[in-house]
Amino acid sequence: MCQIFIDADPKLYASRSRSIRLRGVATSLRLENLFWRVLEEIGARDGLSVPQLLGRLHDELESSGRLDEAMNFTSFLRVSCMRYLQLQLAGRIPPDALLPLGSLDPAWVLAAERRPSA
Repeated sequence: MCQIFIDADPKLYASRSRSIRLRGVATSLRLENLFWRVLEEIGARDGLSVPQLLGRLHDELESSGRLDEAMNFTSFLRVSCMRYLQLQLAGRIPPDALLPLGSLDPAWVLAAERRPSA
């Protein structure tokens, strides 16, 4: 089993920092390359660059009152990437990268998560 994971290309788990602006403030985020790839895919589905996607996520978190000093935005991004992939595997997000995520019904996408497990 471990071979599946340890034979991954080391470039995937190498970290890299990117500078972006959130609410006009320059900041640097450090993520593993695999997460940057997933964020690129998520953003591309809706015609957004990674900085635009991160800015939108940050703004929506802030306007919903879910962003506070205790929240680690980088951890939020990692979990968001994993949720995106899990929802694809569950068939709740279509694999067609040409279908914008903004066109999906969030209630339907998330309905499977809210069901009690059998």
